[in-house]
Amino acid sequence: MGEHSYRATVAWEGSTGGGYTAYPRDHDGGVPPATEPLALSADPHFRGDATRANPEQLLVLAASSCQLLSFLHVAASAKLDVLDYTDDAVGVMPEDVKPMRITRITLRPRVLVAAGSDVSRFDELMHEAHESCFIANSLTTEVVLEPTVETAPEENVS
Repeated sequence: MGEHSYRATVAWEGSTGGGYTAYPRDHDGGVPPATEPLALSADPHFRGDATRANPEQLLVLAASSCQLLSFLHVAASAKLDVLDYTDDAVGVMPEDVKPMRITRITLRPRVLVAAGSDVSRFDELMHEAHESCFIANSLTTEVVLEPTVETAPEENVS
């Protein structure tokens, strides 16, 4: 089997000559071949710009996005008609854990399926997707699922 590789770039300019409190945290990131740069910074707790994404958020986003894509694959294969999928994911990084790290990512997918869908296997499919998520499999961080499913209402046919 082959190997997949993923490229990312970062670029920063400034000076650290003034010490920890003086240098800018803003930098640009990229994921070629995508052409749009990402405006990045540090978490505001670490003197970063809150209007820019930070690495910790990107890690949580990667886990959430991977779960979404894995679930859509599993659902499509199982012929479950998913109409909408949203997630409000949260990563937690306790300050008293050394070395500091994100210790838990909670994914809260809300899934809307087509009217008449059989949702009896929903939890099973969600966990199957979790088990096949490349990002979750790459992390030592606990990734927890708290999914909910709703069925779209039947449309009135006149």
